[in-house]
Amino acid sequence: MKMRFAMNRVAPAVAGVAMFFALWEVVGAYRLAGLTWPRLTTVLAYIADTSHHALLGRAAASSFASVAWGYGLGTMIGLSFALVVRVFAPSRAGVDRFVALVHATPPIALAPVFMILLSPDAVPVAIAALAVGYLSYVAATSGLESTSRAHHDLFSVLGSRSVTRFARLELPSALPAIVSGQKLAVPVAFMGAIVGEWFGASRGLGLLMISAMQNFQIPLLWAAVLITTVTSLVLYGLLGLIETYVLRRFS
Repeated sequence: MKMRFAMNRVAPAVAGVAMFFALWEVVGAYRLAGLTWPRLTTVLAYIADTSHHALLGRAAASSFASVAWGYGLGTMIGLSFALVVRVFAPSRAGVDRFVALVHATPPIALAPVFMILLSPDAVPVAIAALAVGYLSYVAATSGLESTSRAHHDLFSVLGSRSVTRFARLELPSALPAIVSGQKLAVPVAFMGAIVGEWFGASRGLGLLMISAMQNFQIPLLWAAVLITTVTSLVLYGLLGLIETYVLRRFS
């Protein structure tokens, strides 16, 4: 039964990805989008060529490091702000407005500011962290508010302290929302890091995309795009598995 349930959840996603890749191959084979859209097999052959591994490996390692740092830093910031508004409720309105203001500001507008304040290689981390921090904050605050009033009253009647109520009631109830937010933050972290690399980073997949576009190196461009997309999808899927477990355990 569990195996069938897992297959029913995974099969549509796998079928969707397979259809997308098949469509990619058809569009490239028949030049439906022009010369700038190569066949998927051409891109895969470019990636498989060992002479390109050093270039792609260095760029991917740099980008993935920026994603990891941005994801971790953004999660820490978002959860910290959520904890602050939980402990000090009067700050909720101000923090909400501040977070919304930062989120509403386009990353491209913030990038020049980060270039002045930070090193070029830190800009991708900062942009990714801002995007992830917003999702983490929204997910955590909504999750912490999901506990019912009846459960709160029960803990109060039993004489539980605020710390006990938070650890045994509010936090477990908030975990499904928090994990869902972290899953959605994965592709956002990749987008933030890639965009950040366009503003002076010394290496990375985003920089590789820009260089490939300028020099009309189409297979290289799509190789960088494919590596980014596949990695993001895999991590998104892994977080989806964790989300399924958390929903079963704490919902």
